[in-house]
Amino acid sequence: MKKEGENSLHPIVISPHRLRLIDAAVSIAAGDDDLKIAYHHMVFCQTVLPYRHVDDRVWKCTNGSLSLAIEAGMVLDPKTQQWINLPLPFGPKARLFQIYLDTQAKLLDTPIIELEGSMTSFIKKLQGNSPNGRELRNFKTQAAAMASALFHFSTVKEGRTSQIDAKIISNFELWYPKDERQLMLFPSMVRLSDEYFSSLRQNAVPLNYRAVAAMQHNALMLDIYKWLAHRLFRVPAGNPTSIPWPFLHTQFGHGYTRIRDFRRDFIVALKTVLTEYPGARVEVDQTKVKLYHSKPPILPKEPKPIV
Repeated sequence: MKKEGENSLHPIVISPHRLRLIDAAVSIAAGDDDLKIAYHHMVFCQTVLPYRHVDDRVWKCTNGSLSLAIEAGMVLDPKTQQWINLPLPFGPKARLFQIYLDTQAKLLDTPIIELEGSMTSFIKKLQGNSPNGRELRNFKTQAAAMASALFHFSTVKEGRTSQIDAKIISNFELWYPKDERQLMLFPSMVRLSDEYFSSLRQNAVPLNYRAVAAMQHNALMLDIYKWLAHRLFRVPAGNPTSIPWPFLHTQFGHGYTRIRDFRRDFIVALKTVLTEYPGARVEVDQTKVKLYHSKPPILPKEPKPIV
């Protein structure tokens, strides 16, 4: 029994996710010169992938005049030589994988990216430790899903529809794991399509690598962060943009029936995002989110030459 006046002290336990967020926020706020840059294509900053596994073979989302539809892919199993369906890409790992591809392609100025060794190194840098077998398999699952999927991008302007149907990845080598218990096929090399690579070179949005790594566990945070990274710099100075909650619900609120539930979770996620993007000028109330012109989260850099 605790005596009168005696303090009962309990250690405060902070999750690894929270520690990453705090550490990254401190480094970013201090202007750490060692902060690394990442890149992501503009179209993926304006649209979202599924947040969790879905059984459907087609995914659709809309952001204003821009719409995205994704068809889940299929691959030929190199062992059985039978066609098998792969799932739609989903969750934070699918997003991280595409950011990885975009960053490598932009910095090295090449559409061909080797995955096996460099991908393990990428995951290690994200997590701060080497990935275990389950974590690596999860990334490989999403890599295969992204590599095989077909993307439809469509914009509507002045009553006319302009549509592009494309594979983000035009070619990939698929390997069957040596361990028979691992049923997941995974790509060891991918080649971005010529159309996507050419567009990426002109439309890559700079992201702060530390911020991406800090929010690696949460797909909604990643989506809000890259959306703000693309959107805020384009808001005219002195002319803020207001976005009503129903529009944001259409863009980000997949899986939410009620807008008020979505708004609650969006605001919680946004508060964390703003700690990782301290230069972002955003105001929120019960009817809308107001965006003000802001500097990018990190200044773009010249691509490194191929060596």
